[in-house]
Amino acid sequence: MNPNAQRAYLANSVSTASPAALLIMLYERLSLDLQRGLAAIQDGDAAAAHGQLTHAQDIVLELRHTLRVDVWEGGPALASLYDYLYERLVRANVEKDAEAVEFCLVTVNQLRDSWREAALSNAAASA
Repeated sequence: MNPNAQRAYLANSVSTASPAALLIMLYERLSLDLQRGLAAIQDGDAAAAHGQLTHAQDIVLELRHTLRVDVWEGGPALASLYDYLYERLVRANVEKDAEAVEFCLVTVNQLRDSWREAALSNAAASA
């Protein structure tokens, strides 16, 4: 697929996605960034690791800033977890700490899987 068609497809996917699907897309990209950042650290490529981990930090900030903590009782706890992930990613990036990135990756994948399961359950209940 040519790059312009890819960009158009991605833009269309994002613009037509439900809020739950957008959230899962963010988590999937966050997971990908962490995987790539971890691989770059393990390969000794500090510049590539920095690029991937700063993008991951941006996604965590977006998740944190769009979280409406007053809508459900778990909101404040999730906000705290996002804050912790962000701080851990900043330190991991500065120190090129593979173990910290692995921790964040596991945590993000668990969150992604939980949100995916909740979205599927919600869709099934609505049908």
